[in-house]
Amino acid sequence: MGVKGDAQENSVFCRIEMFLFSFRKLWAFTGPGFLMSIAYLDPGNIESDLQSGAIAGFKLLWVLLVATIIGLLLQRLAARLGVVTGMHLAEVCNRHYPTVPRIILWLMVELAIIGSDMQEVIGCAIAFNLLSVGRIPLWAGVLITIFDTFVFLFLDKYGLRKLEAFFGFLITIMALSFGYEYVRVAPDQVEVLKGMFVPYCSGCGAAQLEQAVGIVGAVIMPHNIYLHSALVKSRDINRGNKKEVKEANKYYFIESSIALFISFLINVFVVAVFAEAFYGKTNMEVGQKCNESGSPHSDLFPANNQTLEVDIYKGGVVLGCFFGPAALYIWAVGILAAGQSSTMTGTYSGQFVMEGFLNLRWSRFARVLLTRSIAILPTLLVAVFEDVQHLTGMNDFLNVLQSMQLPFALIPILTFTSLTSLMNDFANGLMWKISGGLLILGVCAINIYFVVVYVFALNNTILYVFSAILSFAYLSFILYLVSHLSVSSSGSVMMCSLNLDE
Repeated sequence: MGVKGDAQENSVFCRIEMFLFSFRKLWAFTGPGFLMSIAYLDPGNIESDLQSGAIAGFKLLWVLLVATIIGLLLQRLAARLGVVTGMHLAEVCNRHYPTVPRIILWLMVELAIIGSDMQEVIGCAIAFNLLSVGRIPLWAGVLITIFDTFVFLFLDKYGLRKLEAFFGFLITIMALSFGYEYVRVAPDQVEVLKGMFVPYCSGCGAAQLEQAVGIVGAVIMPHNIYLHSALVKSRDINRGNKKEVKEANKYYFIESSIALFISFLINVFVVAVFAEAFYGKTNMEVGQKCNESGSPHSDLFPANNQTLEVDIYKGGVVLGCFFGPAALYIWAVGILAAGQSSTMTGTYSGQFVMEGFLNLRWSRFARVLLTRSIAILPTLLVAVFEDVQHLTGMNDFLNVLQSMQLPFALIPILTFTSLTSLMNDFANGLMWKISGGLLILGVCAINIYFVVVYVFALNNTILYVFSAILSFAYLSFILYLVSHLSVSSSGSVMMCSLNLDE
């Protein structure tokens, strides 16, 4: 009786301890979530934010909030996989998928990483151009970004904690830069809150719907799920001790929530600034203001009454025209911090993905040299032979590309975190499986819409046919992965029922 009483007392104590909070333990687990959150602040996200504000005002802030919450739930699954199994997602894929699907999956994730790297290169090149008042041409800015990753690799030699602290510093720069713009423009706080918590978009049309889809594609990054599942392995956890695993899951989730809350606020700063200052503005209005301010960039805005269309480059210019040169330079500093901070997360993602899928161990130097060369070549060609409009226009294509890769992260992470044989007591419950399945279905529908809109805008019959063939192959592979998910889920359900019968 005494032994039983002691056991019950210990059980109650363990449960109470799980609800207790320790800042010391949170600090020990702090780092991976902030590195992961950088992907929510890359130049592609910033461009999506400012376009959302300029096109739809405050009306799509709730989409940004929902996308960030969905991103947090997916990152939770990724962290749990790494903590419970001691393997990251690419390693688990290598063990469970046959050779051909595994290679295809790897290629899709590599495409997402290269696309993200191109956006970082574009953002940094534009930031250098703005900061130098055009003295550093875009092609030179592209070349400069070749070397920045190698600088970060040098910092990596001093240990992961120091690197995590450095990226925390870059996130702080972004918060201060975009926060300054927010304070300077002073958006209507009631409209900000209304846009954030009222899921409605009055008077919205195709342009606003396309922008809403773009927000989801820009915020939820496929390779980031692979990255987070690997980063959590940097802390020592006794996986044979269920209590330690629960504790790690708890603190990683808290840390990820804090990190994504900060990234959400920074994204809100950008949306609100452009919603308040430039929603509904015409090219003629902006051009006149730039002429009055003596801006050398007034030729960017044609003398017509069409609604203003902005990108990262024009965004800095119009801020400078309306709020003075300081606003332009501080904007450029924020974009540079966004591009530079995203660089290393892409490098880590690429390394983990290649090692996991292929069992191929390259040095980070060789890995960076390969992926950055692939990313820089097309970007450099556009920067040399075209203008800034075409360079920033690549971001739209890259957002489409990365949005299309999302199912290749969502389906595997839901599949493997639902396997009782892999996750034991930490496998997904029925609600997680249903909500995850609905999420995947929604993402696929969004992708199909996004691709159809993008391809039809190109107005080329050959591209229509080519896109149809690629779409068939794309959907066929997704159906294969979904069938694998269904088999895995039904298998885990059967195992549960057998255990209950016993």
